[in-house]
Amino acid sequence: MAFNFDEEINRRHSDSIKWNAHEESVLPMWVADTDFRSPACITDALMARVQHGVFGYGAHPQELAEAFVEWCQRRYQWRVDPQWLVFMPGIVAGLNLSVRAFTTPEETTVAPTPIYPPFRKSAALAGRAQLNAPLQPRGERLVLDLESLRPQLTGREKLLMLCNPQNPGGTAYRRDELEAQLAFAQEHDLIVCSDEIHCDLILTPDVQHIPFASLSEDAARRSITLMSPSKTFNIAGLGASVAVIPDAALRQRFCAAREGIVPHVDVLALTAAEAAWRGGEPWLAEQITYLRRNRDRLYAAVEALAGLKMVRPEATYLAWVDAAGLGVENPTRFFKRQGLGFSPGADFGAPQHVRINFGCTAATLETAITRLQRAVEAANVRA
Repeated sequence: MAFNFDEEINRRHSDSIKWNAHEESVLPMWVADTDFRSPACITDALMARVQHGVFGYGAHPQELAEAFVEWCQRRYQWRVDPQWLVFMPGIVAGLNLSVRAFTTPEETTVAPTPIYPPFRKSAALAGRAQLNAPLQPRGERLVLDLESLRPQLTGREKLLMLCNPQNPGGTAYRRDELEAQLAFAQEHDLIVCSDEIHCDLILTPDVQHIPFASLSEDAARRSITLMSPSKTFNIAGLGASVAVIPDAALRQRFCAAREGIVPHVDVLALTAAEAAWRGGEPWLAEQITYLRRNRDRLYAAVEALAGLKMVRPEATYLAWVDAAGLGVENPTRFFKRQGLGFSPGADFGAPQHVRINFGCTAATLETAITRLQRAVEAANVRA
């Protein structure tokens, strides 16, 4: 089955946050949604639901739960009990709820750095302290170094916030690396919130996503796993996510924290999510092939440019690029002047980096690479 990921869809004058954030002279390659049309299984299901014409409150999504359980078993050999599931309108809500449900103002969260900005914000918004464990290079990968935190630990640490695959580094953690994270959590009696929203987007062959909670009964007992079809199938604007919480006491605390604050998932989002998990795999397989080609093309281009270094992501459609070698004070602002709208590394905790979204058509990527080459030339001339 063939899908057309080369199709150019004009999002500039739509409701797209991504395409309306900058003036038209700037190519947007920042926020994590792609420019691909979602698979027909989703749009067909949405059209059928819209034709029903009534959009009242939705019931408990039993069929969606079944579709998700089957997805986890099929793709990750992870047996999930439907009773463990809490559906939400977004992963960010899950991060914030975890901080508020499982820590007090006197307790501390632990998270990687650099990291997806809501990890940092969730602690700050709740008035919690946060210790940041650095990602360290290991070959061409960035891995989490929790051991370096030991001198800073006070005993007030309560929640370990993980990101697998890692955003922005693109690391898909191996079993031994996850087991080391679990050992750290066990040693310090930590609850673990694992953001696994990019788990379906593994680009490196022979690498398999391993859910943290699938490691052991103890890992399941102390964990909250956050997943969603939103990045996988480009339906982030239809907020449907799930928290997998095997422990009944943790699940009760999580649900109590959301009560009256976080709404239920709307009926169209439920429809889209179920359709994605039931019928989206053929489309996903071709998208991964396309994204892998984009990744390799961007990596080759960046590595050929003096002053830039890129981690080759094993997962996601996001490239983490070190621009310190350019010698510019603010890489994000510099690239924007050259017509490139990247995510600021400062938001992730690394001001000399930028994050580049290569979830776009190959033609768009070539335009971006041409502008990137010209930007580096301009920086070198100025130096």
